[in-house]
Amino acid sequence: MTHDQTLPGPGLAVVHVTAASPDVARQVAQTLRACFASTEQRSFPAGDTGTGTCLLLTLDTSRLPLGHALAPPGHLANGPGQTWA
Repeated sequence: MTHDQTLPGPGLAVVHVTAASPDVARQVAQTLRACFASTEQRSFPAGDTGTGTCLLLTLDTSRLPLGHALAPPGHLANGPGQTWA
């Protein structure tokens, strides 16, 4: 994987989601899109055999989807592994 040295614009974050299955990668992207406005995702084969999926999307952290409120910083979501929300 190559890394572009150009930074995204103010308020933007470029996110790469790599997973063993397309469904898992799409679920992660869908969760991110529920929190932030985003571009359409692009997908590429991932892994040594190309059976995994890498999704690329750009999030706009300055715009939230309609009707969405962010959880306070440091809020823990319940679930396996205690992930940050």
